[in-house]
Amino acid sequence: MNPLRLSALLASLTIATLAIAADADSNWKDKCMSCHGADGLGDTKMGKKLKIRSMADAEFQASFTDADAIKAVKEGIKDPASGKVRMKPIDGFTDDEITALVAHVRSLKK
Repeated sequence: MNPLRLSALLASLTIATLAIAADADSNWKDKCMSCHGADGLGDTKMGKKLKIRSMADAEFQASFTDADAIKAVKEGIKDPASGKVRMKPIDGFTDDEITALVAHVRSLKK
């Protein structure tokens, strides 16, 4: 591959990566931040009410896989004891947007 084509390909991939990251940030703000907070600490009125664990906590992050997080976004989360909905599923996201959102959650770990 000639250098000009390689540069164009790398520039396209960089732009696409930045767009997905921007979408993840926007999606976090639109759909997740009201409960989880901007920094993922769950230190919001709703987060406190639901006793949400901090997404920044490394131990908590180690307790679930990316597949678990993707499933939670797609299907929501119910309390195993009571069956009450703790998190509603988030509709309308593509698989790429959900994967980017999970990467955003992983980036919150301290």
